[in-house]
Amino acid sequence: MSEKLILGGPQAGYKYEFKPDGVYLTIYPSVDGERLFELSDMRQILRECKIMDYDVGVLSRTMREANGRPQKISEPVEITERELQMIEGGESLEDAHEEIEPYAHLIVELSRDKMKATIKYDTRAGARLPTKEMVMEALAEAGVVYGIDEEAIDRGIGSLTAFVAAEGVRPVNGENAYIDRKFNLGIQGKPVVDEYDKVDYKDLNLFVLAKENQTLAIRIPQTKGTNGKNVLGEVVTAQNGRPIPMPEGKNTKVVGEHRLIATVNGQIVDKGSRISVDPRLTIKGSVGVSTGDVEFDGTIQIGGNVEPGFKVKATGDIEIRGSINGAEVTGRNVYISGGVTGAERVKVFAEHDVRTAFAENALIEAGNDVYISDIAYHSQIRAGKRIVMEDKHGQITGGHVIAGEEISVKVIGNSAFVVTRVSVGVDPTLQQEYQDLRKSYKESRRRLMQITQTLNTLSKIDINKLPQNRVEMITQLTRSQFPLAGQIKRDEKRILEIEAQLANMKNGRIKVSDTIYPGTRLAVNNILKNIQSEYKHCTIFLNSEGDVEVGAY
Repeated sequence: MSEKLILGGPQAGYKYEFKPDGVYLTIYPSVDGERLFELSDMRQILRECKIMDYDVGVLSRTMREANGRPQKISEPVEITERELQMIEGGESLEDAHEEIEPYAHLIVELSRDKMKATIKYDTRAGARLPTKEMVMEALAEAGVVYGIDEEAIDRGIGSLTAFVAAEGVRPVNGENAYIDRKFNLGIQGKPVVDEYDKVDYKDLNLFVLAKENQTLAIRIPQTKGTNGKNVLGEVVTAQNGRPIPMPEGKNTKVVGEHRLIATVNGQIVDKGSRISVDPRLTIKGSVGVSTGDVEFDGTIQIGGNVEPGFKVKATGDIEIRGSINGAEVTGRNVYISGGVTGAERVKVFAEHDVRTAFAENALIEAGNDVYISDIAYHSQIRAGKRIVMEDKHGQITGGHVIAGEEISVKVIGNSAFVVTRVSVGVDPTLQQEYQDLRKSYKESRRRLMQITQTLNTLSKIDINKLPQNRVEMITQLTRSQFPLAGQIKRDEKRILEIEAQLANMKNGRIKVSDTIYPGTRLAVNNILKNIQSEYKHCTIFLNSEGDVEVGAY
């Protein structure tokens, strides 16, 4: 501003002076004691001049003092004489701008995806702020019809800064289908911690197991996408989620459309695209501190030994390529390439058969047969049916060997006359089961008879006249007789089976293809015989007189 501009004067009672160093206000003393303007009028003039940053305190003091001396109330502002004339004449300053300065040119810029419309200004031809109507007209000319933000426009026209005037709704793509696995392979190799925070280093969680019919995984289906719309009003298509096949593998099946279950007991094998259940567990090395105890619903194959103090248990067969040393092994069939040793701490239990090269200070029990290819030394061996030792040395020395039907060996005892006990025609486990079963069978029949008699008596009474507790008792008795009758039938069948097995044992015999030495104590169907002299190539059995006889092989 090169010269001083003035608004008002002595006749108006006030004077604004627009000087290069600032804006000054003079309030003249009132002649008749009355003033024709108020503080608000002075402030309105400042607003008309677009002076927003001024000293209100100085303005108020100048009004009160009215001493006719100019007071600086703000820093200098850019204003023209024409603008002051229009303000003094009561015209809008915007009209002055309209005459003086053209509007800034509006530019509507669309984003590449047409999701945003941004207002920008080109001030090369003019810098006057556009109106809201001008912005709306520019948007319409650019084809913007959707997502217009009027509040953003109201804020944006207050300056020449670019702003987003409209924004579309982006499409929401559908979620892809995924497989929710109901097992955690991440726990493998981490010792089990019990409720007392005690770590069991014999339970290392090396194998994640599944039961038959256990749910392994659930497929969460894909979802549909939601379409969007850009600022031009065009629909933006969303992508639907992608499907995923069920990871059905060996020994698994899909139930319904989305559930995968195990069809056998076994170890879970997750290959990513396939989930399988392996009914056979393979351990390449030995069972020991690196594996902990092993328990598995299925078959186990062990490439090494079973070390002292550890246990292996399986519902299926167990194959051990090495030996069992002071450990405990339980399975359906147990096959040991090496031997079984352990200073009487080793135990092998098989539902059916046990096969091993040798046994030393061991306890071996089998529901059916025990096969030992070499020697049994000071061991406790029990077989429900047969003990067969016909390969290599085929020798029993020391300990106690018991079989239900037959013992077939090469040698019993030794030249040092070590005491060796051999019994046949008896299965203590089977006999105990028979006795227990007979007892429970008798008790079940007595109980069923009592229930039947009670119900027969109560059937003669009008049930509608009985109290509620008696009616409930009758209902419970009626229900209980059916499962009890079923149990009695099952017990009868098992008793007959055991009796047939025990009958076969009466013909129990011991076959010795080479030598039986003195010091051997034999028992055939609980009839005892001590061997006082050496026999060769013989068969020991119970003759018709009920005596133990040593006959030809």
